Amino acid sequence: MTKLPLSLKARALNYLAQREHSRQELARKLARHAREDDDIDALLDSLEAAKLLSEPRFAESLVHRRAARYGNHRILSELQSHGIGGEALDAIEAGLKQDETVRAREIWRKKFGSLPEDAKERARQARFLLQRGFSPATIKAVLNYDIDDGE
Repeated sequence: MTKLPLSLKARALNYLAQREHSRQELARKLARHAREDDDIDALLDSLEAAKLLSEPRFAESLVHRRAARYGNHRILSELQSHGIGGEALDAIEAGLKQDETVRAREIWRKKFGSLPEDAKERARQARFLLQRGFSPATIKAVLNYDIDDGE
């Protein structure tokens, strides 16, 4: 018995049932399965009208998933790559700034647990936090970094 191909709307609902998607991401995924007569934008508009697709909900979901492991820069960069911008991005950034140092300290504590003994170890720990997307000011606060003590 052969399976009937899923309609674009069924595919979209399957994707949205798994997790929140941005409009841009869902359009990209659906484009692989679209035929010439399919109107992806109209489908996405109808999903938004039915409140099944929501950019603010997607942004909140992504921030919630990433905040425990990454810094503001990395999270905001990922949101921009998904097409989130403008005032929504500014509001998210303001919310993330409030607890960036606390999140960075927790990540650092889990990975290292103690202050660095020498400049080489301090640089290694700072690189780790920098790669996670934390700002230099946050890294300095976490490591209690003294620039004159550095190199």
